[in-house]
Amino acid sequence: MRGLGLCGRMPRRSRQTTRSNPAHPVAENRLARDFTAERPDQRWVTDISYVWTDEGWSYLAVVLDLFSRAVVGWSLDTTLSTQLPLSALNAALKTRRPAAGLLHHSDRGCQYTSDDYRRELKKHGIEVSMSRRGNCWDNAVAESFFATLKTELVFRQKWSLRVELREAVFEFIELFYNRQRLHSSLDYRTPAEVEAEFALAA
Repeated sequence: MRGLGLCGRMPRRSRQTTRSNPAHPVAENRLARDFTAERPDQRWVTDISYVWTDEGWSYLAVVLDLFSRAVVGWSLDTTLSTQLPLSALNAALKTRRPAAGLLHHSDRGCQYTSDDYRRELKKHGIEVSMSRRGNCWDNAVAESFFATLKTELVFRQKWSLRVELREAVFEFIELFYNRQRLHSSLDYRTPAEVEAEFALAA
């Protein structure tokens, strides 16, 4: 980095975006901080974060594949309703079409414990895992993605329009993060390279 004249950007503090509902059932932490996978679509993690624009808050839900760290589904909206992460989940399901038995890990936010969300997971034969109460480390990969997104994109400018933010998030995820950004956890390869190598070896 020094040779290229690059310097790191420090992340800012975060705030809570999801709250649990004590009336909703929760699943045990089956992932247990094992953020590895032997193949694509074996384990997914998901989470929600927020971005301020001059038009108000925008909320972003993402689904990441632990095998390649690729963002396989995402959704950006103006509310924190269940529809936000549900749209991200449906995008991932449409793109990836995983086999039954996929493990899906989230926090205990009311969006993820809602009837609609749990029904969709059950419909596709997806097994459920949830973080322990108030423990962000149980979903560290998703938390790390949002830290990267905010440090490398969101905090670098002021966002006036939501449509401007949407275009930037699309480019960051689909063109840069999944296809160009090197990941230390992947031996400094991109998610696209890791998945391509797996497909060739299969």
